[in-house]
Amino acid sequence: MKKLDLLAATLVLVGGLNWGLVAVARFDLVAWIFGGMDFGETNAASRIVYGLVGLGAVYGIASLLAANRRPRTHAAAAGAR
Repeated sequence: MKKLDLLAATLVLVGGLNWGLVAVARFDLVAWIFGGMDFGETNAASRIVYGLVGLGAVYGIASLLAANRRPRTHAAAAGAR
């Protein structure tokens, strides 16, 4: 599962950086990489990337919820202090 965790985290970082650029510079990096000339313009490739970023976020939420439900072991609890 470590590879899937890393992939999901990378996708979420890409999405976060892209939204940061949208907010600060009104520049959509993903659309630009895939040939979008106008702000907000999408094509099949950019929509796939946006979809994967969304799936990465859903996976991250599910992982956080699952980790929150797992009982903590004594060793893990002692290390968290």
